[in-house]
Amino acid sequence: MLPRPASMATHDGEFRLNEATAITAPRPLAPTARWLQSALRAATGLPLPLASDDAHPIALQLSPDLGPEAYRLTVTCDRVQIEGGSAAGAFYGCQAFLQLLPPAVYRKAHTRQDWTAPATAVSDRPRFRWRGTMLDVARHFMPKQDLLRFVDLMAMHRLNTLHLHLTDDQGWRVEIRRHPRLTEVGSWRRESQLGAQEDAPGDSRPHGGFYTQDDIREIVAYAAERHVTVVPEIDVPGHSQAAIAAYPALGVSGEPLEVHTRWGVNPNVLNTEESTVAFYCDVLDEITDLFPSRFIGIGGDECPKDQWRTDPRTQELMRQRGLTDENGLQSWFIGRLATHLAQRGRRAFAWDDLLEGPVPPGALIASWRGLTGARTAARRGHDVVSCPDDQVYLDYRQSEHPDEPIPFAVPLTLQDAYTFDPVPPDLTAEEAAHVLGGQANIWTEHMDNPRTVDYYAFPRLCAVAEALWSTGERDFDDFRTRLAAHLPRLEAIGVEYRRETGPLPWQTRPGIEGKPSTRLEWASFIDQLVAHIKV
Repeated sequence: MLPRPASMATHDGEFRLNEATAITAPRPLAPTARWLQSALRAATGLPLPLASDDAHPIALQLSPDLGPEAYRLTVTCDRVQIEGGSAAGAFYGCQAFLQLLPPAVYRKAHTRQDWTAPATAVSDRPRFRWRGTMLDVARHFMPKQDLLRFVDLMAMHRLNTLHLHLTDDQGWRVEIRRHPRLTEVGSWRRESQLGAQEDAPGDSRPHGGFYTQDDIREIVAYAAERHVTVVPEIDVPGHSQAAIAAYPALGVSGEPLEVHTRWGVNPNVLNTEESTVAFYCDVLDEITDLFPSRFIGIGGDECPKDQWRTDPRTQELMRQRGLTDENGLQSWFIGRLATHLAQRGRRAFAWDDLLEGPVPPGALIASWRGLTGARTAARRGHDVVSCPDDQVYLDYRQSEHPDEPIPFAVPLTLQDAYTFDPVPPDLTAEEAAHVLGGQANIWTEHMDNPRTVDYYAFPRLCAVAEALWSTGERDFDDFRTRLAAHLPRLEAIGVEYRRETGPLPWQTRPGIEGKPSTRLEWASFIDQLVAHIKV
């Protein structure tokens, strides 16, 4: 099973699903029982009715002696008992039970007759409370049905947080009714850069898409049923050209721009007028109405300051506000939005670039440029989620294999992902308590369809999931053995994961240049980026 459980014992015998099998659960676990019923019915063809008493073969229950996401799974020849410290724990126990059944249980239609699970006792609990994936739907839009499938894959691996990157220079992906041009104009671009080199050509193909507010409500509810919290991100004040294209008055110059068609860091940023702050407060009001998550992402990364430095109006605003440099101006802008979120009972979630200036009270930091941000934030008393680029950026190439599609940055292997630890080793216990967990980041500049996301994400995301859930010593050889048993489950679902031998012919991208780097070159580059935030 993945992730590796805290304890597991196998006994003689097996449990067999049949026409008489029913599922019982107390009222608080009724949604979990219905989910398990639907997960089993399609492939088994069995009715699996929900019963009102506990004398039936599959029984779900709450056990207060377990932690909030912990579970116990006991399988005997005549009964399956799934106990959870909460509904989430019971759900993870159901996931563990599914993984005891043949991999065909993940298929969407009846394909076999024999459904047995070995007699087993499993006791398990997660190491971290934030076990996440960041998915960029701004660079390449992921249609709703594919996003729901991705949520299912997260839940299967007991990941519980989907950080959804909804806006960037290349697209605005969420309907905001007070500002409809954000999607009317900002949700599509005329073409996309084809490859990673600065002089790469465009593909001459329009690209677009966005989620309506009803779509978002469906996505959030679907994820909640699987105990996945969706954390939205509206990226400001950089990475904002799609918004500026829709409303030019948001930009520094006020001149019309198109939705950006190139990758990389973009010099066009938001102005810091009060009207722009008010505009984004409107946006965040609708976002907080749509997303009940405690944290709301507001970006703060890769914001070039050149336009602010050369713009007389921006310099005048800085003097009026008593700000001495442009880093302070960015902190002021982010701080205003963080305060607005706090007034609505939410906490800001932003990238570790914020550590270059004052961090708003209560903000959660995402440490992406190595673990320097995690170390710095924790020592300053800020909560942090670790997502270091050199360990869990799943858009990075997976090997030195010459056929890796559009190879970017450094090789990030399955073993690299498996060794991920969100807690920097030199933190004290008090400091380490600020590390809520970690997440893998999937940036989609070079992933123009869900099949390609599959290739980049899996099986490395399986390794990250285990790193975030399991405690104790790591044994990569043992993981590979268990992964070999897990891959048929992914195949049954239809996940087009990367094979250990390299990409399959249709997973390559011949003739499209990447931008690979050595580990030494990349480490030097990241060191330069974080030079201003080291403790």
